Amino acid sequence: MKKVQYSRRQFTSELLGSAICIGLSPILFAQQTLVSDSEIDWYDVKEIGVEGKAWTETIRYFDRLPAKARTMVREPVWNLSRHSAGMCMRFVSDSSNIYVRYSLYLERLAMSHMPATGVSGLDLYAGDDIGVDRWVGVVRPEKQQIETSIAENLRPGSRQYTLYLPLFNGLDSLEVGVLKGESFEPLVPRKEKPILFYGTSIMHGACASRPGMAFPSILGRRLRRPTINLGFSGNGRMEGEVANLLAELDPSLYVIDCLPNMNEITISERAIPLVKKLREANNKTPILLVEDRNFTNTSFFPQRKSHHQKSRAALKKAYAELSDAGVGNLYYMDGDHLLGNDGEAATDGSHPSDLGMVRYADAYEPVLRSILK
Repeated sequence: MKKVQYSRRQFTSELLGSAICIGLSPILFAQQTLVSDSEIDWYDVKEIGVEGKAWTETIRYFDRLPAKARTMVREPVWNLSRHSAGMCMRFVSDSSNIYVRYSLYLERLAMSHMPATGVSGLDLYAGDDIGVDRWVGVVRPEKQQIETSIAENLRPGSRQYTLYLPLFNGLDSLEVGVLKGESFEPLVPRKEKPILFYGTSIMHGACASRPGMAFPSILGRRLRRPTINLGFSGNGRMEGEVANLLAELDPSLYVIDCLPNMNEITISERAIPLVKKLREANNKTPILLVEDRNFTNTSFFPQRKSHHQKSRAALKKAYAELSDAGVGNLYYMDGDHLLGNDGEAATDGSHPSDLGMVRYADAYEPVLRSILK
């Protein structure tokens, strides 16, 4: 693996500022971060490869759709496909410090209802002593060009790491660094067929506080499987052009969770053609149709309850027609409990908080295990 060396580091001023902001001693904080660039070996993630990337023929390495999609899908879908949601890279290291250096695609680092850590941050997990992935650290981005440590003074030992990429921003470049002389073993993307998630802003990752908290990533860790996140915020609409792209892939399971961006009319028009297109290309791959979640304040807004009821009725009708027509390996999941029943799991009534993402994963997990067993 090629080591990329640079001549200059910019940790000190940024991290001192962060220390002061959160009330830490700047002197003590600086003593842990004064590492010169010559003491770090850098590794280019583009040379290692990422999981969660469905096509290789992309304009930018970290794009989610292939270059040809630019003239196939609507402009909003294409623009959202430039985000790196769901991608991750894996490596093994015994370094006491882990560093990252990356360049963001968009100037916008955060959104009004979602922090910069989730929109534009990198999120690091590591296997514990029994092999369970646990959270280690996250980058708090303040500009497009970022060079910082993501974990320091780690407990001694070699362990496997997973680094999750930004949810609502893209990357132009990404490198991972370890202290010179300490081990770094890149892990190539797993060959196992991934679970493919197609859906809306919720699937995309809104409003997780960190990339690893998007529910497809939570499920990837729990099920120990690679995943592909094709959530398109506000634009998961079962469109034929997207269906054609999905049909090119060979996942272990298609998850279709688009109802939050649709109504009973578009569902009635598009659900059956989407499933038929996928089934023509992959005659045995399981397909899971998922209802929309209840808004967490639905009890106060009758029109929202009516919308849920009409959308779900349309999807159930499509599912019944497909099943009656002999379409096999087709599954259905209701949405009543995706966010729980206490009204506490969303940032704005619609988009899950971290609590909501965990509840989504809890609802999905037994269904996916049953289908994939």
